[in-house]
Amino acid sequence: MSTYIKLINNLENLKLTRIKEYIPIHLEELKTKDKSLSESLLELTNKEIEFREKRAAEVNIKVSNFPYLKTIHDFDFIYQPSVKKQEIKDLCTLRFLEGHHNILFIGSSGVGKTHLATSIGIEASSKRISTYFIHFNDLIDKIKKAHAENRHEYIIKHYSKYKLLIIDEIGYLPIEKKYSDIFFQLIAKRYEKKSTIITTNQPFSKWGEVFGDNIIATAIIDRLVHHSSIIKITGKSYRIKDKLAFMETTKQQQ
Repeated sequence: MSTYIKLINNLENLKLTRIKEYIPIHLEELKTKDKSLSESLLELTNKEIEFREKRAAEVNIKVSNFPYLKTIHDFDFIYQPSVKKQEIKDLCTLRFLEGHHNILFIGSSGVGKTHLATSIGIEASSKRISTYFIHFNDLIDKIKKAHAENRHEYIIKHYSKYKLLIIDEIGYLPIEKKYSDIFFQLIAKRYEKKSTIITTNQPFSKWGEVFGDNIIATAIIDRLVHHSSIIKITGKSYRIKDKLAFMETTKQQQ
């Protein structure tokens, strides 16, 4: 067996996928170009690191439970002028995570709250920051089940571990006070330790109705709003835009 074949086998056994892929090119370059062995090895190892980082980012994004993969580049800031592009770009730098700040997107259905929250979440997840996305109603269902099994402390501990937790669409359905208490404990445990992104279609004045108790609602709001960016979106629904675009396309095809 030749030395080259042994090298390829070693790279395969060590799972150095990118180095194995590029080694033939680099061996040729060593013969024809003025490149040192150390320079070639540096390039090969850089490619391996880039490959592994990309793969790790893809895995992180997959396990973060995003509803879809949309980034800030997919957001139509012209259609939604109430959203300041520079502010969202700044949030995508993830500086807010350093101070354990929160982000709250407030607006009616379909204006892009979830898209923006997801975009920031994908940015964090791709940087290998532990991130999880969950719909508020799904979270409450998990809280209900945990409460029935007398293990609600596990739920609080589990969702407290993520550096970034995204809770989508608070406000569509009111919940019972006993479950609001557990949700408050989760928010309180994350307060000033981890960052949370919230999307909601309800103004804070209506949160007492959502959580079935004004005192609990105020306590939740207080901890979320302190150290936070609050972004109110007042534009038109993207669903209407998409429907109009579909109708226009259909009309042109007739």
